Amino acid sequence: MRVEAATVSDAEAISALIVELSEPFFLSPSREGAQPFLASVSAEAERGYLSSASFSYYVAKSGGSLAGFIALRDNSHLFHLFVAKAFQGKHLASQLWGVAKTEALRDGNPGEFTVNSSLSAVPVYERFGFVRQGEVQRMHGISFQPMSLRSGQNGA
Repeated sequence: MRVEAATVSDAEAISALIVELSEPFFLSPSREGAQPFLASVSAEAERGYLSSASFSYYVAKSGGSLAGFIALRDNSHLFHLFVAKAFQGKHLASQLWGVAKTEALRDGNPGEFTVNSSLSAVPVYERFGFVRQGEVQRMHGISFQPMSLRSGQNGA
């Protein structure tokens, strides 16, 4: 599957995919307290990120539909990585990470990355070479595990 730079026209599909896959992030089934998170992944917010020089987005599409995407903030923070259910387990996350990491290194990143991983995605990031940093965080109605990848660690 081909991975390419995303455009602002991808914002709706990106937001929809995040919302579809975000249920495991919430601290409460009612999504209580998660309004800041949900606002941060709205189509409007995604359009803003896609328009900003601080973000790099890459998408993979199948038959014109979004199969997955990745976004880096400030060329070092893995901001988003989502793969549609139909494409999970097919190495698309690895392919997206490979493209984003290669581009970041090409753009001057020294091989140091961070991510706030959903708890269910920790094993994926560990396969990429990320290591857990500190305790699980709970804020804005969601939980996540801070992780980092440094030069010389597996995958960098």
